[in-house]
Amino acid sequence: MIMTPGSMYSGGGMNMMNAMHQSFFWGKNVTILFKGWPDNNLGMYVLALVFVFFLAFSIEILSVTAAVNRATTPAVGALTQTGVYALRIALAYLVMLSIMSFNLGVFIVVVAGHAFGYFAVKFRALRQSAPDTIPKV
Repeated sequence: MIMTPGSMYSGGGMNMMNAMHQSFFWGKNVTILFKGWPDNNLGMYVLALVFVFFLAFSIEILSVTAAVNRATTPAVGALTQTGVYALRIALAYLVMLSIMSFNLGVFIVVVAGHAFGYFAVKFRALRQSAPDTIPKV
C-alpha cells in the first residue's frame, strides 16, 4: 500500500496513524513536541507558539550567560558553564523538533524568538559598551 501525506494506513497489526507532513503547511491542526498538544485547539495552538517563541528567545539569552560567569574557582566556573551549555543545547533540540512539525506558524515564531533574543543580547552589549551615546531608559 502506498502512503501519501494525509492518508491513513492500516495493516500488519498496526493501528491507524497519520503520515507526517513533508512540506510547510499553515493551520492549527499540528502536533508540537508531545502527542495531543496543542490538540487542534486554537487557544492551545497559540500557547504552543508562545512556548516555542520563548524557547528560541532563551537560547539566544543563554548564549552569553556562560561568558558572564564570575565563579570563585575554575572548577565551579567550568561546571556552571557546562550546565548552561547543556541547557542551551537541550532547548535548541526542542526548538529543532518543533520546527520538524513543518508548521509555518511554528517556523515564524522560532525565527522571531531567535531574532528578538539576539536583539536583546546585542542591545545590552552595545548599551554597556557606550553608555554616553545611548540614553538609559
